[in-house]
Amino acid sequence: MTEPRHVSVLLHECIENLNIKPDGIYLDGTLGLGGHSFEIASRLTTGRLIGVDRDESAIERSARRLAPFGGRVTLVHGNFSEVSSILDELGIEGVDGMLFDLGVSSPQLDEAERGFSYMLDAPLDMRMDSTAPFSAYELVNGWSADELNRILWDYGEERYARRISGAILKAREQKPIETTLELAEIIRSAMPAPALREKQHPAKRSFQAIRIAVNDELGEVETMMRTAPDKLNPGGRLCVISFHSLEDRIVKNGIASREKGCTCPREAPICTCGFVQTLRSVTRKPILPSPEELAANPRSRSAKLRVAERV
Repeated sequence: MTEPRHVSVLLHECIENLNIKPDGIYLDGTLGLGGHSFEIASRLTTGRLIGVDRDESAIERSARRLAPFGGRVTLVHGNFSEVSSILDELGIEGVDGMLFDLGVSSPQLDEAERGFSYMLDAPLDMRMDSTAPFSAYELVNGWSADELNRILWDYGEERYARRISGAILKAREQKPIETTLELAEIIRSAMPAPALREKQHPAKRSFQAIRIAVNDELGEVETMMRTAPDKLNPGGRLCVISFHSLEDRIVKNGIASREKGCTCPREAPICTCGFVQTLRSVTRKPILPSPEELAANPRSRSAKLRVAERV
């Protein structure tokens, strides 16, 4: 079986910053097609890798790719926001490194039936986990104008959110909106002429916003940043790749709250608020793709990697 082509983003930078020990335990919380996991597992001898993904097709494909590593790899169908409880269920008290790639994988974008793309016709879906009950169809056809406007503005930073939400409501009064290209055309029709002359597709921001809302992506990132670092062993590394400013802000603030969360006045001689530092930023600024990676993989252009270490 020919596997979909996928290029792991910031691969070298992630592997370098994880500081992989051959006997360590590592977790890839967003397995995808297993590109990052393959490189982690190939550096283990007596160590172990836990790979988690909520997309069952990703688990199946990665299982084939990671088969040569045998018992060193354990794959789990689950959500990256639940890695703390997943590790508990596996009897693992702590790990030496965690990696989370928050982007949509290439197969999800390229396989029309998943409904993520505004360039390919498919049923409105956009679920990362195909077993989840709530899809883009329910959102687009069921949410109010105010709810649609809110997510388009907040999650997509779409300045024409009000016009687009109005066009969606008008269209669905005639019949349900059922396909991706149907929705993309409704969005395009709501845009003023100057917006249609922009370089990016007119539906890009709206599709991003709907995908984020359908999968509760921001809530899951917040939960992960609040709970996952507690499962790191001292000296263990946390690597998180984000692809838009909302995700990156959550990751940045999550690290900062564990690094500089003291609320005492600056002039106070000692800390009395009870804050205990649990993370330390490894890099002051996020790590960005190299010019060579950008040329080879344009989809990496918005990626940012933040790295922290358990104190």
